[in-house]
Amino acid sequence: MSLESLEILKSSFGYDTFRPLQLDAINAVLAGKDTFVVMPTGGGKSICFQVPALILPNLTVVISPLISLMQDQVETLNENGIEAAFYNSTLSSNQKNKLIQQCLNGHLKLLYMAPETFLPALDSWLDDVRISLLAIDEAHCVSTWGHDFRPEYSQLGVARLALPDVPCIALTATADVVTRKDIIKQLHLQTDQLFISSFDRPNLELIVKGNIKKKEKIKQVLEFIEKQNESAGIIYCFSRKEADEWTVILNKEGYRANTYHAGLKAQDRASAQQRFIHDETQIICATIAFGMGIDKSNVRWIIHNNLPKNIESYYQEIGRAGRDGMPAQVLLYYTLKDVVMQGNFIKGSEKPIVGTKKLQRMLQFAEATSCRRKVLLNYFNENHEQDCGNCDICMHPPDFVDGTRIAQMALSGIKRTKERVATTLLIKILRGAESHDVTNRGFHHLKTHGVGAAYSEYEWQHYIAQLINLGLIEIAYDEYLSLKITNAGNKVLFGEKEINVTVPPEKALRSTRNKTKAKVEFNKEVDSTLFDVLRLKRAEIARKQGVPPYIVFNDATLTQMASSKPITLNQMADISGVGDAKLIKYGPVFLELIKDNN
Repeated sequence: MSLESLEILKSSFGYDTFRPLQLDAINAVLAGKDTFVVMPTGGGKSICFQVPALILPNLTVVISPLISLMQDQVETLNENGIEAAFYNSTLSSNQKNKLIQQCLNGHLKLLYMAPETFLPALDSWLDDVRISLLAIDEAHCVSTWGHDFRPEYSQLGVARLALPDVPCIALTATADVVTRKDIIKQLHLQTDQLFISSFDRPNLELIVKGNIKKKEKIKQVLEFIEKQNESAGIIYCFSRKEADEWTVILNKEGYRANTYHAGLKAQDRASAQQRFIHDETQIICATIAFGMGIDKSNVRWIIHNNLPKNIESYYQEIGRAGRDGMPAQVLLYYTLKDVVMQGNFIKGSEKPIVGTKKLQRMLQFAEATSCRRKVLLNYFNENHEQDCGNCDICMHPPDFVDGTRIAQMALSGIKRTKERVATTLLIKILRGAESHDVTNRGFHHLKTHGVGAAYSEYEWQHYIAQLINLGLIEIAYDEYLSLKITNAGNKVLFGEKEINVTVPPEKALRSTRNKTKAKVEFNKEVDSTLFDVLRLKRAEIARKQGVPPYIVFNDATLTQMASSKPITLNQMADISGVGDAKLIKYGPVFLELIKDNN
């Protein structure tokens, strides 16, 4: 099989050798086994099912989420002389009938379909077609833990049961451990054939800039693009309005920019995609609707205008750059308003708690003080010892201190609770709290109870975020967000390895174990003007939600905000009356007000 696969790779695709894991996945498929492939964008996932499709005797059906993706892959295959087609809503009835006949007569090797067309076809004409392989591309769309996409994706598992003798290959560019488990479960994959390539994209230079005013951001972006020597790039925006605005700005500056989002007519989206693919357009200003699976190898830069909702989305989107292996730059801008927007979007999702925690991880990446590439790779359970030297942190490193003892306290706390606590409860244990959730589970008897009392809640949040980013701790999203110690974490815990951490930008001034200090902090002169601004915002939020203002925040909480004037979410979390839920829901709004009125 290997020789035949290599011959097809050369003849049909023009490559002399397979990339890592490609041939292994192909051999598993040809052996009739269900297969799961995780490879970064540009890593060659499509080859894993396209080569088998040309070897297997009958039709390979490919489930794809976007018309643009189908068109791109089919055009590429047709250019390579491969009999492939797509079956979707863009076809006329006559075209669909001709295509059905081609499938029935065995004249096609690959047929691309959306789940919305695949499912009804399976109960009608597709039932009479001989199928050799079912490929589910962008398989993260299947998972309830991954992207919130379309309900039809969740039904693909039922469809799999209707094809018991047809092997299935699921492919994605990004999926954490929980998402991978969920995909396998949802699709009823009967396999141990799991192929996970390295997530490392060393050619990408990672840059993050936070809380930049709009006018300054526009200035910086224009300066950034000017240095790109007319190379192709993408600006990802949260909303259609922002995408349109950036297109106008760039066109006025003389750049060849176009817009891509779901609010445009299908023909306009298709035109924008084609112009970009064909280098007629230099820049695409788009929502996340653009880019999934678009095989444009010469994208040299990507800008995120807003904070993505999770690291999976961010990684997927920056993966559009540098697919050819050459250097590329990715620039992320974020503000606290982005957290609010994404938080509101997440509230309507199927897994809002998990979504909120993943948003927090994304914010931790943005606020990271250690190598950003290590943070990304650690998130996907890929541990790298060395800093990358190709991110803004590595190129302009902050000051570090020995954090081994701090890490050991946190790791010991996790170990002694048998890895059954989330971040908030762990901090309570470390700081010696005797709240009900601590005493009820007997955690006040642990040796680690109070061992970290010298550090404030804010400081512990800062340090634990770093330990997560360093890959010493991971969050089990499917186990009530419990903290787990990694292999790297065990090395630190048992003294086999030392680590460095950064000190919080500003140490919290208040300590619950120092009553005098707490009183001084609370009685600090209150900015009455700021207090009034915060109170007006609270009233506005309360009216919209139909709740009393004190439900949002009470006066004591607003008073402390107006006196201590927090500037980060970690500092906001240290204020009495600001729990995790309110921190995500309201914190960014109030932080922005404090910043604007300080």
